[in-house]
Amino acid sequence: MSWSEASFYRRPMTTQRMHLVPTPAQADGIQSIPTVIIGGGQAGLVMGYHLQQAGERFVILDAQPRIGDTWRNRWDSLRLFSFPKYSSLPGWRIAVSSFPTHNEMADYLEAYTRHFDLPVQSGVRVTRLSRSGDDFRLETSHGELRCKHVVIATGGYQIPVVPDFATELDPGIRQLHSSAYRNPDQLAGAVLVVGAGNSGAEIALEATRSDHPTWLAGRHPGQVPFRLETRRARVLIPLVMFAFRRVLTLDTPIGRKMRQPAVEQGTPLVRTKLSDLEAAGVQRAGRVAFVRKGLPVTEDGEVLAPKTVVWCTGYRPEYSWIDLPVTDAAGHPLTERGVSPVTGLYFIGLEFQYAAASSTIQGLDQDARYLLRAMAKQDSTRQVPVQEPAAA
Repeated sequence: MSWSEASFYRRPMTTQRMHLVPTPAQADGIQSIPTVIIGGGQAGLVMGYHLQQAGERFVILDAQPRIGDTWRNRWDSLRLFSFPKYSSLPGWRIAVSSFPTHNEMADYLEAYTRHFDLPVQSGVRVTRLSRSGDDFRLETSHGELRCKHVVIATGGYQIPVVPDFATELDPGIRQLHSSAYRNPDQLAGAVLVVGAGNSGAEIALEATRSDHPTWLAGRHPGQVPFRLETRRARVLIPLVMFAFRRVLTLDTPIGRKMRQPAVEQGTPLVRTKLSDLEAAGVQRAGRVAFVRKGLPVTEDGEVLAPKTVVWCTGYRPEYSWIDLPVTDAAGHPLTERGVSPVTGLYFIGLEFQYAAASSTIQGLDQDARYLLRAMAKQDSTRQVPVQEPAAA
């Protein structure tokens, strides 16, 4: 595929279906499109939905072969924490009766793309983003593009992180990051899960139930004080979702106070509880601090002897392909509610971008609406019809 063969289109706010039409190339042969969204996960699709509803012309570039592959590549037993209402993107609800599995979520995103005819180009990786005069220039695995606006929707969870001392572990100890974990068949002997957040707790519980003696190492992040499957949860979750979208935000004192701990320490346990871990026989251990003679040692001096280590130690962002001054010393984007200091460049799906819900499916809609207003403000030649989100 070349960009001259690709179809980008503008679809006005009407029920009439339009034929796809190619955009003209610049004099230098580089294809031009007003807006490019980089990333075809839920954040990119929500941004695309709102651009389409506003009658804008754009394209979504996604590096994966299929929409939803990021979800398909998660571990086999993964299920979302939210009811279907809160697992759905704007305009079209996911057709499941309970908490979606990772495959159901993947298939929903793919079907959502087809349902709204979103202009997605799959299997296209952006390798460099730079300025070219007043435009942005994108170098991709399928050629170059030029555009006025770029929305980066790749999220902040791109590069798996493991401690430097992981290389000092005995070569006989099997190691894998949670991003590579699929099921207990990958585990051998006693298992050490490092990182006691939601992923770590769920993997540790699954390992123990598969007859692997298991340690779970790390600080306990707290837990949600109710079970998701109960009637109490159905009453409380709408209130929690409202608070996460509208109360715990950068506009409120409590939201600003919570932002740093939320970004640095993660979220409390949602589905798995401490009592579940204890009942299953998961052994708690302190934070793994270093390696001695090939074995992991906790900060309180306990020496562990696992045959498998699963690192549930998170991810770091990777924006080295952006040839513009848009990140801080740690590599995190510099934004104000997703609006970059570089005019025309935006981010969506970041942790606490505006609210506690910003990096979740529930928070994307209001962030996308805000970015659409920001685009209209930065480009006064475009009249973008945007409505404020209705109160939850």
